[in-house]
Formats: sequence, C-alpha cells, structure tokens
Amino acid sequence: MAATFTTVLAPLLLLLFFLAASAAVTNETTTFRPGEQLRRYRRVQALLNRLNKPALRTIQARACSSALSFVTIFASTRFQQPPVRPKGHQGQPNGTAAASVQAQLWAASGESCPDGSVPIRRTTEADILRASSVRRFGRASPARVRRDSVSGGHEHAVGYVAGDEYYGAKASINVWAPKVSTPSEFSLSQIWVIAGSFGNDLNTIEAGWQVSPQLYGDNSPRFFTYWTTDAYQTTGCYNLLCSGFIQTNSRIAMGAAISPTSAYNGGQFDISLLIWKDPNHGNWWLEFGNGELVGYWPSLLFSHLASHASMVQFGGEVVNTRASGSHTATQMGSGHFAGEGFGKASYFRNLEVVDCDNSLVPLAAGFHVTADHSNCYDIQGGVNQVWGNYFYYGGPGRNVRCT
Repeated sequence: MAATFTTVLAPLLLLLFFLAASAAVTNETTTFRPGEQLRRYRRVQALLNRLNKPALRTIQARACSSALSFVTIFASTRFQQPPVRPKGHQGQPNGTAAASVQAQLWAASGESCPDGSVPIRRTTEADILRASSVRRFGRASPARVRRDSVSGGHEHAVGYVAGDEYYGAKASINVWAPKVSTPSEFSLSQIWVIAGSFGNDLNTIEAGWQVSPQLYGDNSPRFFTYWTTDAYQTTGCYNLLCSGFIQTNSRIAMGAAISPTSAYNGGQFDISLLIWKDPNHGNWWLEFGNGELVGYWPSLLFSHLASHASMVQFGGEVVNTRASGSHTATQMGSGHFAGEGFGKASYFRNLEVVDCDNSLVPLAAGFHVTADHSNCYDIQGGVNQVWGNYFYYGGPGRNVRCT
C-alpha cells in the first residue's frame, strides 16, 4: 500500500515543484490548470532528457552559475580529420594550449575533461522556464540580421562586406559585461557568416560573446555560437541546444562565462575567433584564441552555405522589447559611444575574410559600417598598421538623444 501511495504521490510532488518554479521564474500569478501544466511539465522533462546526455563526470562551476558535464565524444567526431587552416593564419598548431583558453572561468578552477570527452553546460528546468516557450528554447527570434530597417526590436551597429564569395572570417572582439535592462533582452558582439536572401532561405553561422539573462540566468558575458538555414524560423539554435554544431574540443565549453572582462579606463581584453570552410571536406570550422579548434558545422546542414558565403558581418546587437514609450537602457559593447575610443568604447580589430584560395586577406574597399539608431548605438571604422581594419561601436541605449 505504501509503495502504491508513493508511486502516485511522486509525480504530483514533482508537478507542484514545477509550478512553483515556473511562477518564480515568470514572476506572474499562475492559474492552476492540471492537464495543461502536466503536459508542459512532461515536455520540459523530455527536453531535459534529450539535452543532458549521460556524463562521465559533472562539476558545479560556481563562478559560472552553472554545472558542466563531461560527455563522451562520439567516434565519428573524435576521428574527424583536422581541417586545413587558412594561409596566412598565425594561430598555434593543434594540441598546443593557448593562453586565451583561460578566458573561461570554469577552466581557471583547474578542472579538466576526462580523455575522450568534451565539456557541456548542463540545461536546467529554470533555463527552460525562462524561455518564451518550451518549443522556442535555445532558438533566436526572427530578424537577427540587419536589414534596411529595424525589425522585431533587434538593433545593430555593424561593419560588413558583401557581393563576393567568402569562405570565412576572423576578428578579435573586445569583451565587456554590458547591462541588460530586462531578462527578455540581450546584448551581443559577434561575427556573422551569411548566405541566401533575407527571406526564409537565409543561412547564417555566428559566434561571439553574449549577455542573455533569459538564456543563461545571469549577466555574465558568455562564449556562444548560433546557426540557421531558414532565417531563424525552425532550424538552428544556440551552442549545443540542438543537433548541428559538433564540438571536438575538451578545453572550451559552449555557453561558459568569459573572464576577465574589460573595464572603463582600465584593462582591455578581447577574444580572437575564426570561422572558415575547410577546403578538403567542406565543413565550417570554429577556432577560439590562438589555435584552439572548438568544432564544426557540417556542410550538409546548409543550403546556400554548403557552397560559400555572400556576406560577412561584424558587430553588436541588442534587443529592445519596448514597443512603445522610452527606448531600452540595455547597453551595447561597453555602453559607451564609438567616439570615446580605446579603453572606453568597445572594438573589433584585425578584421579579415577567407577567400576562395583559403587565404586570410584584409577587407577590401567595400567594407561599410552602419548603425540602425546612431543616437542609441553608433559605430566608427578605421585602418592602421597595428589593428588593420577595425571599428569602435556601442552605446548606452536610452539617453537624452535616444528616447
């Protein structure tokens, strides 16, 4: 009798816990609808079971406010042949520990992956409950790439090249911890590799750093990736939250916090990212720092990017959820305008693209910079012998000129 009672009671206790957690996350009064809530609870549990693969070991990365699991690399991933790096690349050879790897807080604790495994940030119920829906968890909203007008509350300050064939891009990206006004907004700085039209056939590969309280539950800048083949409608996701990107690195954790970050009139820190198409196998690879191969996007994921990109974009993006009234105070970059310069404004430096000969080359004369709302976030480009092509960008959002 006692066993039967426990069997019946356990799911009810779990459901009540789920309802309490949901109410706490949304900070709203929840109307109790047992059937609907139970179905949602089951969807959440099914998603957690799919995302959190069996782990060799799990650690609590306190500095990252999250747990990391070490998951076995599948044989097909482990034996993937290393890609051919672009000519002119100055990164360190495979297997050499790069100083930039220490930019992830979890690694600074001395933890390391067991042989044959990769570090993966574990997803929690709270992570999923912060999303707008279980179905959209880990996915961006549409209109993430700059068009001729602002769409969906996404605002950008970016530099770009277009109209040629591109096989990759590289940049060093200044890292800050911008303030984000509401949990449903974010601020990011990244590289976009783009092909297709700005309709539903848009293909993108993206990597950079992002502050997203809704996705990660805090205000730390975190290393992230994204991809889509249909303009963010149904395909693609952040990091490893769906099938697609294949991680091969045991020292880099997708979605992990980056440290240290830059300070106004203080120390400046940046991360170097390279995305390029391996000429031998056609997969798009990602490198972090000076030589750390993170993993790759298989070519078969894409339609247009199966061949090459037609546009490369660098810069910042924020989400402004205020449809009416005053503009959001979510910051981009350092939260200061481009004109303040080094140590105050955020920057991208050493911008390069990969050409059809698998060579890293400086940006051509067709490089342009643009900002959707220059009174809120702006951008100023330049060229010099030390930084090559570069730009400063960002801003505070709401101010006397941005209301």
